[in-house]
Amino acid sequence: MLQEPTLLPLLLATPTLLLLVLALVGFAVRYQHSKLRQQQEVAQLQEAAQQQALAAALVAQEDERQRIAGELHDGVGTILALAKLHLYAPGTTPAPEASRLIDQAVAEVRRISRNLQPATLQQLGLAQALRALVQAVPTDGSLEVRLESDAPLGRFIPPHELMVYRISQELLANGLRHAQARHITLRVQPGPGILTLIYTDDGQGFDPAALEELPPPGPHGQTVGMGLINLRSRVAVLGGQLKYHTEPGRGTRVEAVLPVTLLPASQNSPSYSLNS
Repeated sequence: MLQEPTLLPLLLATPTLLLLVLALVGFAVRYQHSKLRQQQEVAQLQEAAQQQALAAALVAQEDERQRIAGELHDGVGTILALAKLHLYAPGTTPAPEASRLIDQAVAEVRRISRNLQPATLQQLGLAQALRALVQAVPTDGSLEVRLESDAPLGRFIPPHELMVYRISQELLANGLRHAQARHITLRVQPGPGILTLIYTDDGQGFDPAALEELPPPGPHGQTVGMGLINLRSRVAVLGGQLKYHTEPGRGTRVEAVLPVTLLPASQNSPSYSLNS
């Protein structure tokens, strides 16, 4: 007569199998968490490397601006001044048109040099530099450009002042190129550790979906200085935020929230470089 199989071995094996399954599940969960953490660390390292490369590209751009500004002032400006001296040399009869053209060339060289290396920024600070920037905007009477500030601006460390100035330049340049507006306003709102730039115009606006097609900020794959890409890159270097509010036919509002650091009171003559 055959014995009926006992259930005892099966009952004894069940907890062991259950523990084995739980151990496998726990291992799978820990593995997924570890893999996700590694992916996040890699992404953070890639982002940090991208920001460092971007900052290096902008430093190189500023160094090149300073070099070109110096060559324009010391080289081309001096040559034009000597040309005018020869034009009015004793015994010569200068043509009025030639003198006028030389004066125009001198003024243009000075304008370009100021844009490349804003002396007002270093000498008088960001508030005066932004005021001079707005006042220098060429208008034909059909465009009004205003600068507004909610409170007096202090002096920030040179890299931050310079970057805020360049962002303001880019905002105004984009508006002048593309907005076809009658009124442009740049508002400056200082706060503790934060400076907010708010650009508004009543121009033609644009489709915000077009921004999604732009490449991310970075030194590769696009030309530094290309409008919105350059603007996004500069804001990214400061670790700020950039927001657009616009639609076709309804104007544009751009808000840049920028972390900034006040200049130490002991530093009276800052050196203007992104390397500072």
